[in-house]
Amino acid sequence: MRHSSPAGTITAVPGISAGHWTDTESATGCTVILCGDSAVGGVAVRGGSPGTHETDLLDPMRRVDRVHAILLSGGSAFGLAAAAGVQRWLEERGIGFETPHGCVPIVPGAILYDLGVGRADVRPDATAGYAACVGANDYSPLPSGSVGAGTGATVAKALGQAGAVKGGIGSSVCVLPNGVSVAAAIAVNAWGGIHDHRDGGLIAGPRRDDGTMADPMEIILSGEYPPRETTMTNTTIGVVATDAALDKAQANFVASSAHDGLALTIRPCHTMGDGDTLFCVATGLNPAPVNMTAIVAAATHVVALAVIDAVRTATGLADVPAVKELNHGIA
Repeated sequence: MRHSSPAGTITAVPGISAGHWTDTESATGCTVILCGDSAVGGVAVRGGSPGTHETDLLDPMRRVDRVHAILLSGGSAFGLAAAAGVQRWLEERGIGFETPHGCVPIVPGAILYDLGVGRADVRPDATAGYAACVGANDYSPLPSGSVGAGTGATVAKALGQAGAVKGGIGSSVCVLPNGVSVAAAIAVNAWGGIHDHRDGGLIAGPRRDDGTMADPMEIILSGEYPPRETTMTNTTIGVVATDAALDKAQANFVASSAHDGLALTIRPCHTMGDGDTLFCVATGLNPAPVNMTAIVAAATHVVALAVIDAVRTATGLADVPAVKELNHGIA
């Protein structure tokens, strides 16, 4: 890789812009990734409790071969309503799948469960989705932390919500030697703890009463079964973007392989209570020959770094502290 930076964001990929809508008071929000009118999309759902919109269209066997935006939203299933606002914003600009009666914007999306943080009766809606698009229109870097889809996100819930640590949304980008860009934006709302895959260190684990952090894998394997309410209220969602000229089958393969980046940093990952879903969008603006091995490796790399970025840049909200606000040891 010629360049790799957790400080870079998904908007460094040519053809990609992104924006957030954030309600800090209610602890929820949504994030929109805009990808123009010629991007190819793919998706991979690995978790046991997903909430998704228009993902069937991304199957290589389906007719539509372009996506125009991806929605990442809080609010559980209610948050899927934000996609209507994204569609309205795109339709106003004539962006969408052409039909005899006008364009139909294709906006796949996924949600995470944040109803247990802040207010459960306030969720992203069509107005929120539209507002996120307005914020994305200048191709500026995408802010990380407790914003957008990551506003109400939490992680490390093996000892219950009372011991959780604040999650968020993070991003990372790398440029391969042939000039192809690969980047990720990941909203991290995982049941598991967060590790730095580069040294194995625990970044965020369940908080014990004495202020130390536990390793959730040790909690599970020791037989200390987690409280049920925290095993059904999670999900990490995100987007991998590249300017490589991928077809639908390749985009789906990248989305599937990118889940390895989640598994490197979130332990355990893809549980029955996590609806982990990753999308891939390829703008095709770089004419370099497609090297799938390199792109898959880069996708795994940037997803892992984006997970770490999300947790390290998060700020405490609704009585859930962030890692950077804690003075902790590891139990």
